[in-house]
Amino acid sequence: MKRLIHMFCLIIVFVLGSFGCGQSQSDEGADQHLPAETSLEQDLKPEPEPEAVPEQAPPEDPVVQQMKTLSVAEKIGQLVIIGIEGSQMDDTARRLLETYHVGGFIFFKDNIQNPSQAVRLFNEIKEANAQQPIPLWMSIDEEGGRVTRLPDELSKLPASGKIGKENNSDLAAAVGKQIGKRLAAFGLNLVYAPVLDVNSNPGNPVIGDRAFSDQAEVVTQLGIAQMKGIQESGVVPVIKHFPGHGDTSVDSHTGLPIVNHGLERLNQLELLPFREAVTEGANVVMVSHLLITEVDSSTPASFSKPVITGLLREKLGFRGVVITDDMTMGAITGGEYDIGEAAVQSILAGSNIVMVGHDYVLEETVIQSLTNAVQEGRISEEVLNDRVQTVLSLKHKHNVSDNKVEIPDIESLNNETLQILNNK
Repeated sequence: MKRLIHMFCLIIVFVLGSFGCGQSQSDEGADQHLPAETSLEQDLKPEPEPEAVPEQAPPEDPVVQQMKTLSVAEKIGQLVIIGIEGSQMDDTARRLLETYHVGGFIFFKDNIQNPSQAVRLFNEIKEANAQQPIPLWMSIDEEGGRVTRLPDELSKLPASGKIGKENNSDLAAAVGKQIGKRLAAFGLNLVYAPVLDVNSNPGNPVIGDRAFSDQAEVVTQLGIAQMKGIQESGVVPVIKHFPGHGDTSVDSHTGLPIVNHGLERLNQLELLPFREAVTEGANVVMVSHLLITEVDSSTPASFSKPVITGLLREKLGFRGVVITDDMTMGAITGGEYDIGEAAVQSILAGSNIVMVGHDYVLEETVIQSLTNAVQEGRISEEVLNDRVQTVLSLKHKHNVSDNKVEIPDIESLNNETLQILNNK
């Protein structure tokens, strides 16, 4: 009996064990054959959101960056171009650089003796500016004909009047390119040319053959061709003498010319070359010492707001650098005007640079007058920054630098000039 009970128990244990093992194997097999995720579930599952990429701020204008680093004195210095006395760097010129941070220099015939001396002078000035944050304008009058400042060893380029008689745009462009190439070879970067005056008055004592023609259309065509030729060389041309010095009987070097023409006549003749040159990419305009009575009956153009802002900037749409003719000319210093106050008024009227070409005392007077006007708030911070930023933008655009140069190959430059004249 016990044996039967023992056997019966063994059978029950066996049956229960088999049932448990079978269930376990069945569950395990089911797990092995179920898909991890159905395609429908995959379709319904939301896509993971991409990681947010922080927006990159656009790079700041390098000129704006530079403006933030300049002191008020360094900004005021960019408002002037001055002359230097003699043929070598002297202590006063060095002091004007170091103390007032002047923006550039203009050179005249008495500064230049020969190629080696000229290069030595220009390089010395650039070296003296090495500790300043802004490179210099190194400028000169170089029109061809009787208005030339570079060394006499260079062959003469034809006057604008001779080019006008040929009425040849290719010749005008070639002469412009050669003017620019000569300046660049000497390490200069700003030239007061081309002349866009219309020589409508045969008795004009100052323009004459410096103008291309007595016809506005010819002046426009040839002047723009020469401007573009200069630009091609990498040098910055300055169109002059806005709003037109052609129909005057007084030389502004000695007195103040007066122009009584109305706006209709000015638009048809005197202003036409300037308007077209602005449209064609002029970067710098020189404003002359003229009294344009129909625009401003009391103030010379060089510091007249109706002329500089109203006529040049608003009517003609000019957005570049405005520079005055030399404030030491007789039209200003020989009359009722105070040179320091005229300089302040010019900046307020819309100009960017005041030229003071002679006399260290007058140069310092102008700089001090500008400084006082800024300190007193007459020239606001907004106006100061606007005038200076336009200047710095042009220097940046043309990669103006204080790099030194070697004495240029005069023979090569002369051969190029000869080729231009033979092919005219």
